[in-house]
Amino acid sequence: MKDKFSMRRPGVGGPVSFTLTAALSLLLPAMAVAQDTAVTVVGAPVVELSHHNDDGRYGRVLKTTDTLPLKRLAALPFVNLQQLIKGNVRGVYAQESTGEPGTEQFMFIRGLSNPLLQRKDAYQAQPAVFLNGVPLIQDNTLVFDIQPYDFNRLGPAINLLSIINPDNIREIQVGKDAATAAAFGPRGANGVINIITKNAVSGKRKISINSYFGLAMHDPAYTTNAQYENRFRRQFYEKYATAADSLNYPAYLRDSSNQLYYGPANWSDSYYQTSTVHNINASISGGTERANFRFFGDKTQSNGAAGDSRFDKYNASFLVNMAPLPWLMASAMINANRMDRVPVKTLRSRFAETDYIPEISAPLAPGKAGYDHYLYSFNKSFDNNHQNSIQGIFALGAKFNRLRITSRLMYDYNESLRDIFWHSSVMDGNNYVSNYFGNNQRVGIENAASYDLRLGNGAVLGMELGQSFQADLYRYEYSRAYKGVSDRVKMNVVEPDANSANYLMPLFYGNQLTYRYQDGQKHRLLSVYGNLSYKHHDLYTITLMLRNDGSSYMPPQSRWLFTPALSFDWNLKNQLNIESSRMSAWNVRASWGRMGRLLTDDRYAVGPQYKVDMGWTGHQNASSYNAFPGISRPYTSGWVGHDISWAYTDVANLGTEMALFGNRLQFSLDVYSKNDRNMLLPIPVNAESGYTVRYESGMDVNNKGVELGVSAAVVQKGAWKWTPSLNVSYNKNTLRALPGNASEFTSGGRRLVVGEAIDRFWVLENTGIYNTDADVPQDPSKNTPVTYKGIPLRAGDAAWKDRNGDYQINDADKVLKGHFMPSVTGGFGSSLSYGHFNFEFNLYFALGQHAINEEAASRYDFVNREGKTDISSVKEITFWEKPLDMKEYPVYNPWSAAIPYRLDQDLFLENASYVKLRSAAIGYDFAGTRLLPARSGITRCYLYVSGANLFTLTGYTGRDPELVSYNGYDNGFAMPIPKMMIVGLKLDL
Repeated sequence: MKDKFSMRRPGVGGPVSFTLTAALSLLLPAMAVAQDTAVTVVGAPVVELSHHNDDGRYGRVLKTTDTLPLKRLAALPFVNLQQLIKGNVRGVYAQESTGEPGTEQFMFIRGLSNPLLQRKDAYQAQPAVFLNGVPLIQDNTLVFDIQPYDFNRLGPAINLLSIINPDNIREIQVGKDAATAAAFGPRGANGVINIITKNAVSGKRKISINSYFGLAMHDPAYTTNAQYENRFRRQFYEKYATAADSLNYPAYLRDSSNQLYYGPANWSDSYYQTSTVHNINASISGGTERANFRFFGDKTQSNGAAGDSRFDKYNASFLVNMAPLPWLMASAMINANRMDRVPVKTLRSRFAETDYIPEISAPLAPGKAGYDHYLYSFNKSFDNNHQNSIQGIFALGAKFNRLRITSRLMYDYNESLRDIFWHSSVMDGNNYVSNYFGNNQRVGIENAASYDLRLGNGAVLGMELGQSFQADLYRYEYSRAYKGVSDRVKMNVVEPDANSANYLMPLFYGNQLTYRYQDGQKHRLLSVYGNLSYKHHDLYTITLMLRNDGSSYMPPQSRWLFTPALSFDWNLKNQLNIESSRMSAWNVRASWGRMGRLLTDDRYAVGPQYKVDMGWTGHQNASSYNAFPGISRPYTSGWVGHDISWAYTDVANLGTEMALFGNRLQFSLDVYSKNDRNMLLPIPVNAESGYTVRYESGMDVNNKGVELGVSAAVVQKGAWKWTPSLNVSYNKNTLRALPGNASEFTSGGRRLVVGEAIDRFWVLENTGIYNTDADVPQDPSKNTPVTYKGIPLRAGDAAWKDRNGDYQINDADKVLKGHFMPSVTGGFGSSLSYGHFNFEFNLYFALGQHAINEEAASRYDFVNREGKTDISSVKEITFWEKPLDMKEYPVYNPWSAAIPYRLDQDLFLENASYVKLRSAAIGYDFAGTRLLPARSGITRCYLYVSGANLFTLTGYTGRDPELVSYNGYDNGFAMPIPKMMIVGLKLDL
């Protein structure tokens, strides 16, 4: 690539030589000019073992960041960042908790930074994601304030990290230690993921076309009908039921001649399907040494393997670089996206949206005819989900000898829309309409100046000063209405006459049955920083980073936080003057840094406050009581005082990289300790205050771990090449402190204890069953049997361990067991090639994690979960599906007041470790062969076949152990992750 040009600058005696590669390195953080170049994030230096060569290319580089093998991943049908990350980067855990395409997913870098007491807490533990230096804004959590359930967020719930196609990505870097993450300030507290898109090239025009087509397939479904369920329940009725219990036997199981329930269980023919997935994208780039461009367009459709789910996305990206003067560089990027999602037609998600649960004593019938009738009624409705987003950056950079000045203007905007109409035939005669519109935007400006002072003898002192300002806006509007006058009216029409007494009141929905919610918040983050680095020859580099960050989420007295970071990089190969051909590189590095942790709500900045919290409708943010508007103290959401202070993260890291035998064997090892300090926690208060909780600072969580990466070019003989690779990460979290020096904290079914992990289950220990009343231990002092919270235990009850020996089973006998976060994660990959042929596969594993099999508990606890108008009583059509290796449980008395099949016991706690064949691909590049010689102008014609999620090895007796919710409970509602097989072609002209 010829990207160097020489010009004479007016007023200067000598020529100025400036490469386009070097110019771009000043402007767009981590953007690359060509396929074989890489640059450094401005303000976030990447430690390298080798230097930048004179011809503008990097040699062999080992970095403090981990980089994904994108060439391999681009041949797989993955549609979001979490799928790309999973199993390919040390220290990152990404979970696909459902196979429904396009939905939100979570990922965690170096463990769990805070307890997950509710779903919105998971958003606070997510890493910051950057796209070419633009910090992507994530969806707001405000909507959880008005949701009665937190299964998923209001609105379309589309994964915002699906905006980039792998074919448009040059590199993905993951920064975890203080040498990288701390440079991003408060946004880097949970780690940093930096997406670098492919950039323009100078010279000959280049065109790329990539496409694949394939199938999404489901595993065999072992369906059941009422006969199976009847046999299952009869064992309980024959052993424990009274005459009254038998009279209440469910009607849908009572009549064996009812073919609707006792007929063929072929509902799966309509629910599961083999569907298609396809993608086509194209790019064109070109230009001169003074100006070049790149345009990329993409269309992807991913159909789910169940429930007629679908995800479509469209992407257009444009990059342009210009050097109008030899010392000045200008670049711009626009990335626009449209995403549409068709969700699975589940009962639970519909009831959660409407907050209305009809009579559900009988589940959907297991026959195809009955399920098709339900779908026919459902298809009279619509559920439209859309997401639009656009990211932009404009950058200017100037270079005057050793002085560099950069300025960047950044923008990110996304809007979410969901329009719903549900027909009265699926709503017990009541139709429903709702509309959600949410938009989030971020505007930022960054300025930096750096100077390299040469001290002689190969020593360089680098200095940088910078400033950044980011302004965020989160907003949503949500309205819904029930019981319209006609199913033909599928919108909430309002009175348009401003002079009417019913102005802006609905015409087709009763005013009492119409509800509107809106909320919004703003955030301002101002930062100033300075970096000072000393590089001595090619031996070692010491970098000191100092920041001062101010957040509008913080109270005025605690608005600013000063954070330092120090890193040391030591080239031992050069220091020890190792000339052995076996040693190619050896680097040791250490770092320590502090980063502020940003809050997610602006209410903490104002102290004691009033709130729209009347609640007479049964919803949390109701703004009126019986049509009278008002505000109240935030009793249900908690007291916020004036003493909220910054939470922060301290990260210490020690690592080494080594390359041996001409870089054929590469080894990387990191040991870290990450302390998240002074975090907020809702502490229970006296009921007399009226408040449920108060928010206090002072919670500390520590994560310690080891990360290992090994890659070996085992075979490099002629045309044969074989390179296996392994990455393994171990993490352990520990609660170090609670607010007010408390030693323990309980919230719902979770218990936090200082000195224990924050991802443990709090359960009773099950030791079996009491077959007779005589088996129940007796309290000798009272001559009474053991009780469960005052309820005497009898024959048919569960035997729970009485840990304190007081003959009373209660919360004092619960123990912390298991972990819902895996302790060991990683992946093993293999790349084998022969000439133009290659074969690759990747195994992903998550070990040491546990799950509560809530699906099994729900089936056995049918007495307490059936026949009630309650969300826990919902049975999806998948109720009529039996896991192949379902565990057998003791036959307890389900009518017992002690609820022997309760969730909070280790009876349902299982080891959910697993190993997956994550992907496999085989391909052949015809370019350069006799079929397509070099003179054809085709530089790549790669035809491949690949598969994803091919099989799972696990001892878990439920379904896929990955399909658990954020808190480790497997409720069985998640759609299976489909197997995918695709055929693709990548063509470069």
